Amino acid sequence: MSVFIYDPPQEPFLNILYEDDFIVVCDKPSGLLSVPGRLLEHQDSLIYRIRQTTKDAQAVHRLDMDTSGIMVVAKDSQTAGLLGKQFISHDVKKAYIAKVLGLIEKSGSIDAPLRCDWENRPLQIVDYKQGKPSLTLFERISSDDNSSIVKLLPKTGRSHQLRVHLASIGHPIAGDRFYAKGEALKLSSRLCLHAAFLEFKHPYTNEVMLFSTKASFAKDVDPSAWIV
Repeated sequence: MSVFIYDPPQEPFLNILYEDDFIVVCDKPSGLLSVPGRLLEHQDSLIYRIRQTTKDAQAVHRLDMDTSGIMVVAKDSQTAGLLGKQFISHDVKKAYIAKVLGLIEKSGSIDAPLRCDWENRPLQIVDYKQGKPSLTLFERISSDDNSSIVKLLPKTGRSHQLRVHLASIGHPIAGDRFYAKGEALKLSSRLCLHAAFLEFKHPYTNEVMLFSTKASFAKDVDPSAWIV
């Protein structure tokens, strides 16, 4: 088994999409942790970088280290609490884009309960007896000889949900070092999963805030036109 070495990208140090007195919205690169890890060598993260200028910044949601895309960060604990309520009540709208192995169906849903694989943490597994309800909707955007580009709408927020769900139906995400093998793993040097669309209400003005970014592995797909 290969030894994992944490070597997050340094340029750009932060890709800020929006900032005001209360929130920061960033486009996190693949390979960067969302929050600091326990070990000293795992301190570098999106939150760590924002705290260089905003010492009380707090995460209200996370993306897997290997996943790129949009994250909103609160600048203080009160704002974090207000934003957190939107995530808990599922008032936040999210959409992802992924490149998967093979020709996936035009559209569908994956309704498969998930739980932690305790003997192989942090991996997750489908478990119809002990797993927590987990639902993902998908829509194929394009395809080629051996892969498909898909839009993903997670209706629950389980750890590794999109990665496990797609692998469970035989279409693992390209470059997924946890759940892909063989051809799927060789399709990309990075996990081809990107948080492309995020919509929430500003915690103080109640204004609808909508953000979208393109994925490096699907530059011809414009998520700004998506209605979630």
